[in-house]
Amino acid sequence: MPPLNPPTSTLNTVALVSIGAHPSSGRARRAEQDARAVELGLRLAGERLQVLHAGDPQAEALRAYLGMGLEQIQVLEQPAQADALPVLSDYLAASDVQLVLTGSQAETGEGSGMLPYLLAQELGWPLVVGLAAVEQVEQGVAQVLQALPRGQRRRLQVPLPFVASVDNAAPVARQSAYGPAQRGVLKASDVQVVSDELFSHAQLQTAKPRPKRLKLIKAKTGAERMRAATAKASGGSGQVLKDLSPAQGAEAILKVLIEEGVLR
Repeated sequence: MPPLNPPTSTLNTVALVSIGAHPSSGRARRAEQDARAVELGLRLAGERLQVLHAGDPQAEALRAYLGMGLEQIQVLEQPAQADALPVLSDYLAASDVQLVLTGSQAETGEGSGMLPYLLAQELGWPLVVGLAAVEQVEQGVAQVLQALPRGQRRRLQVPLPFVASVDNAAPVARQSAYGPAQRGVLKASDVQVVSDELFSHAQLQTAKPRPKRLKLIKAKTGAERMRAATAKASGGSGQVLKDLSPAQGAEAILKVLIEEGVLR
């Protein structure tokens, strides 16, 4: 859905970025959702967009963001075990920023997805989750498009300033060019480091797979969906239950969920 009116280019916008990891090799890269936040910020503010990172200014993966056409990235220098929330909230509170864009969840580290929520709480600003587009900004109020499940969209009126997290509903990030990536500047700033006691004593491990879901039929075309809907079941273990009491029906459903591994 196209914007009603192009947003003003004077909107002071900051995109927060982190170091991502390739899902197969684990190689450091730009984070997919953070790159979408930068893409959205470039479309909103153009050259006025400020990109901010809390971490190591020597991280080579940050140059992938510079390759999107940025002149520089502001880096709040701190070690990996430090808490990024205090330095980010102090920096943003002291600035004239009106919109903070973030990814919905980091690809490395804790990856809890709590940073946008905690940051909005610290700043006392509204939070928009699943931002898809900013349609217009007028008299200190932004009209935004929020992504909902199953491809639905919802328009919201949000007062400035506010924090917004983007995910796969936001525009796809442009490719990173090698030349601009090397010419761009990683500008480091000294900040007061706050140690994250919980994270420093935590033991990271690979996330466990989610509970098994019931099998879904994936079809790309209408004809395939129609065939899948009208096809007879291949297995012979199904049964039709009629005239059951609510307790008997619930017991039958529970039995199927346990057999399918949804419940244990």
